[in-house]
Amino acid sequence: MNEALQIRDHLLHELETGVRTGEALIRRIRPEDWEYRPQDNMRSLPELVRHFVLVPRSDLAIMQEAGAEEVGGIEGSLNEELDPERLAAALRESFDLYKEYILSLHLDDLMNRSTKAFYAEPGQEHTQIQWQIETLTHLFHHRSQLYNYLKQLGHELHFSMLYM
Repeated sequence: MNEALQIRDHLLHELETGVRTGEALIRRIRPEDWEYRPQDNMRSLPELVRHFVLVPRSDLAIMQEAGAEEVGGIEGSLNEELDPERLAAALRESFDLYKEYILSLHLDDLMNRSTKAFYAEPGQEHTQIQWQIETLTHLFHHRSQLYNYLKQLGHELHFSMLYM
């Protein structure tokens, strides 16, 4: 197998780990947890979870050069949702759409097709493989936030659960 495709597959595997462990974290949320906001200048737990579950889907739209309005529509698609099972399912669906796109790319497109985010300055294009790395780090950043929120809420968590 081509080394670039191996890297693609490794990145997808890591993203799937973030999704699987993120689903487990979401399923731990108790009804009384939904009111939590660590500080006034930070996202509330519902805002964080809704953003987190849509990272693959919204990043996919961005890497496909969707505009601010379309990405905003994706970001707002789960407003008011508080059911952990539905949110976990939305994360899985978001990942599945993302993975389908990544696997559909021909090697040349994966490595060389550059696209620009609606918010980026001119000259700030990224190849599709660079976007794949960006999505992975974006998802893991918010998974870490969710882990910390739940720890602050008194949930019994161990870091090893992030890798199981």
